[in-house]
Amino acid sequence: MELLQLLFTDYTLRTVALGAAVLGFVSGTLGSFAVLRRQSLLGDAISHAALPGIAVAFLLTGSKTPLVLLLGAALAGWLGTLFIYSITKHSRIKTDSAMGLVLSVFFGFGLVLLNFIQKRPDSRQAGLENFLFGQASAMLERDVITMAILGGLVLLCLLLFFKEFRLLTFDSEFGGSMGISVRKIDLLLTGMLVIAIVIGLQTVGVVLMSAMIVAPAAAARQWTDRLGLMVILAGIFGAVAGVAGAVISSSAPRVPTGPTIVVCISALVVLSLLFAPNRGLIWNWLRRWHSRRELRLETVLVDLHELAGQHDDPAYPHSAAVLRSMSTNPAAISKNLEELKSRGLARQFDLNTWALTESGHDDAERIIQQLGNS
Repeated sequence: MELLQLLFTDYTLRTVALGAAVLGFVSGTLGSFAVLRRQSLLGDAISHAALPGIAVAFLLTGSKTPLVLLLGAALAGWLGTLFIYSITKHSRIKTDSAMGLVLSVFFGFGLVLLNFIQKRPDSRQAGLENFLFGQASAMLERDVITMAILGGLVLLCLLLFFKEFRLLTFDSEFGGSMGISVRKIDLLLTGMLVIAIVIGLQTVGVVLMSAMIVAPAAAARQWTDRLGLMVILAGIFGAVAGVAGAVISSSAPRVPTGPTIVVCISALVVLSLLFAPNRGLIWNWLRRWHSRRELRLETVLVDLHELAGQHDDPAYPHSAAVLRSMSTNPAAISKNLEELKSRGLARQFDLNTWALTESGHDDAERIIQQLGNS
């Protein structure tokens, strides 16, 4: 309760939580398209490619103003994206290999530049290495406003071109046949992804930013098969993880906010993988268990029907021992018979003899007919 109160009264916590929520929502919505297009590595490549842009922006301007550094990061991220497209277009290297190549080269170059800057005699450069893992606690209100404006423009663009992005994601060839410039839409979506990544560098850093792109979308994908709902859920998951990470890190000493946010969104992914309806591992296990149980009941039902067919009286009772000899799982026969009895499909004559009811005969004949058709 005290933490919730601080969330509204403490300036630092409120600022960090708002910034993290904006970052989580924007990166989650755009990450949905990256995940569905199987370009999850693209966010990683862009975020790592942004590092040399930060260093070069500082070397050229001598300023550590966040807007200047993020502008350099955006230009470098966009340049890295163009390199990826150029490599795949003019060579036999596939997209994932091109992303890995650009990621490693740009990140290595960025580390070299940071090392060079740190060896300079002046002290103005101190703190640039915080862009590696982020430093959300240093976020100011104007930084959050900048993030909100850029994020709002990205979301507005997403709403305006949602149909085109959907065609690009699921059927780009059909979109091209309708006269849509698939190449331009692809570049637009990638540019929006660059902006989403750049505004998150100060919060979670270059190394962890890819998780904010992929994880919310991966969690949302477990809950729905509809693109619109998935985009909204991914944004909500990202925002919730951002606020939760900010609150948790503020309550524990020396716990960095960026990694905590990533841990929170990772926890949401795990929960979604386990408990999401239709796709969750727990639900799948329950469905398989229920299917096996129904199969065992149907087997006993068909066995009783076959035994009844050997007599003129369809209600002729048969011993449970006979059913056990026909079953591959004799230990479960008694339990299965009790379940059939509770459903009104079988009746017990005495301790060991059983027969089908009229409903049981009907169900058994339906099952046999289905097996014959299949």
